[in-house]
Amino acid sequence: MFDQDSIYIVGEAKSPSNNPITDQYKVFFIGFVVDERSGKILDADCSAILELTSRFVQHLFAGKAITAIDEVTADIERKYHGSSQKAIIAAFTNASKKYSQLFVHTK
Repeated sequence: MFDQDSIYIVGEAKSPSNNPITDQYKVFFIGFVVDERSGKILDADCSAILELTSRFVQHLFAGKAITAIDEVTADIERKYHGSSQKAIIAAFTNASKKYSQLFVHTK
């Protein structure tokens, strides 16, 4: 399914206290499959309650660069209007920083 250059990175963030995600998982997670060489996000999934949310989050990230924080954040703010918006941005930013640290240490 994924090739040799695929890596898996998880970003985490605090979700709002009024969000069912907080009751079930305590923390909001997004898992990213990223092409190690290009930084392109190949797939994503999250700790959402609704399957539709997970699919939409995948849509928000697929094909984007893991390091394009400003561009992706603007896209999330424009397209995602659920209570987890800030958590999605924070989890993505967290994963982006992990990728950048890995890239710096391995190159």
